[in-house]
Amino acid sequence: MSDTLKDFPITLRFPVHWSEMDAYGHVNNARYFVWFESARITYFTRIGLVNMGHSGVGPILAATNADYLQPVVFPANLIAGARVSRMGRTSITMEYAIADADKGTLYTRGGGVIVTIRYPSYEKISIPLEIRAAVETLEGRSFDPAS
Repeated sequence: MSDTLKDFPITLRFPVHWSEMDAYGHVNNARYFVWFESARITYFTRIGLVNMGHSGVGPILAATNADYLQPVVFPANLIAGARVSRMGRTSITMEYAIADADKGTLYTRGGGVIVTIRYPSYEKISIPLEIRAAVETLEGRSFDPAS
């Protein structure tokens, strides 16, 4: 794993596909959000949040952002990381990073705020205790919901 992503408990590797390039010869900016989503869903699967959707409880993305540090060009092997930086009563703030899997070059940093809701009413609910505990175990630290 790239040293750049050593503090991210969830990482996944993937190649850049030629079709991800745009007319300017680098990966199109929208692809980074797909990569962030892949890392986020991997994280949520690991903590059991994706599977909770069957019970009517699940995540919804409230905000997302990206800081593009360097362009990614074909060919490249990348690694995406996801971690939780904050957990409130109903929301989870995540950080993402995209780096070169071989050289460690950091290409992009990003973030997102995810809210736990009850489907199909879209009512905001408290993060279930078992999800909170799973995040704290994965991250190796506790989170104060009041912060």
